[in-house]
Amino acid sequence: MKINEVAKLTGITVRTLHYYDEIGLLKPSEITESGYRLYNEEALERLQQILFFKELDFPLTEIKAIMTDPSYNQVEALYSHKALLIQKRKRLDGLIDLVNLTLKGECTMDFKAFDTTQIEADKKKYAKEVKTRWGNTQAYVESQERTSHYDQTKWKCLQGEGDALLKAFSENRTGDPEGESTQALVKKWQDYITEHFYNCTLEILAGLGLMYVGDERFAKNIDRNGVGTAAFMAKAIESYCAKGTETDELL
Repeated sequence: MKINEVAKLTGITVRTLHYYDEIGLLKPSEITESGYRLYNEEALERLQQILFFKELDFPLTEIKAIMTDPSYNQVEALYSHKALLIQKRKRLDGLIDLVNLTLKGECTMDFKAFDTTQIEADKKKYAKEVKTRWGNTQAYVESQERTSHYDQTKWKCLQGEGDALLKAFSENRTGDPEGESTQALVKKWQDYITEHFYNCTLEILAGLGLMYVGDERFAKNIDRNGVGTAAFMAKAIESYCAKGTETDELL
């Protein structure tokens, strides 16, 4: 899909799409020899995610940092976006009901339908939750810098590599989380994050492990590879980090 077609489809100006490209927020899937920017389905999905965050008043710099963080999960984010949109829909339904009553000549002094207090409170809560989960400042900045030049092909390769590692954890989930082969997988996972995103220290890795089971949405996504994968991965990471800490103390 050409950039002008994307603009017509989404209501976003061509100039804005050019700007998203310039700052590395949304790169075109391909640029033809004639200079035309083309966007595939994957790019449009990313654009949709960007617009969801903009609807919640996130600045572009934070949206980019969040979406380039390796722990960012699109499915998880969509669940939260959906909950907030349902709230907005209920508010609009209330306003429509109020208009209908007024048109019927029924006098009502009910102003609850105009109240946005709960929606705004939930938006702030979600924003805080997102920044807490995906906003580790040092990793945030490093990930943003290192991934700014990644194109769609690179992202597909990284996703494939990450999916392969998660599948490997799933295939080993009935085994010993402290076993040699499993611990080697954890090392590969840590190296994967460090090589492509940011320096994944033992402290950060331990935090990720807790998040994999502490957040129901995150666990559900990992368990798509097989029920129990998230819990197994968390235990394996816990053991790996504990051994690493003990080694550091001895040194």
